[in-house]
Amino acid sequence: MNIIPVIDLLHGQVVRAVRGERSAYRPIVSPLCGSSDPLAVARILCRHCASARLYVADLDALQGGVSQIATLRALLDADPALELWLDAGFADAGAAHAVLQALAPHAARVVPVLGSESLRSREALGTAFVALPNAVLSLDRRDGRRLDAAGCWDAPELWPPRVIVMTLERVGADAGPDLDTLAEVRRKAPHATLIGAGGIRHPADLAQAAGAGADAWLVASALHDQRLTAVGSRPA
Repeated sequence: MNIIPVIDLLHGQVVRAVRGERSAYRPIVSPLCGSSDPLAVARILCRHCASARLYVADLDALQGGVSQIATLRALLDADPALELWLDAGFADAGAAHAVLQALAPHAARVVPVLGSESLRSREALGTAFVALPNAVLSLDRRDGRRLDAAGCWDAPELWPPRVIVMTLERVGADAGPDLDTLAEVRRKAPHATLIGAGGIRHPADLAQAAGAGADAWLVASALHDQRLTAVGSRPA
């Protein structure tokens, strides 16, 4: 199972995500990293996972504010080998292109994550992955409810090759992964690369997730709390 480390950025600091309740996020206290500085946390998490890939949730942008371009650029400057998966509340392909342009000359190393929570319409969904062939779709849900104004969940014919299954209430909640939803999406997209998000506590959870059809998992809390030891990484 490939682990993709995650940092949640709020006002230039890494915060601990808990159940998707963003108003309650606070700067992270990490036994692994000992810091909430984005560059320090990114370096330690990627080294711990032997990963050249980092998922970043830009919470300023996700909550309707301005994207944290300076911090994102600093992360890319600090590690020329880093591939940054960026969820910044993109409403459509145009919004993603604007951020990519702002991150030049590093844009080739940025993978836009377009979330069902943020995509504005079915039209935006239909054109997004044509305009952004390297982008990833995140299917977002909270407390059993799909966050999905664009109807992403019911349009697998429009999905790109890589899809995240994001169960927000399990993020940072020590609740275990949502394997039923993962398996449901796997049935809809048998050939997609599926990346789960939320709930991983220990290696046994990763093994169960792989059995349910996951190719990779986004992880933060279990790494910071040192419940997962360093593991090898492969492309997803």
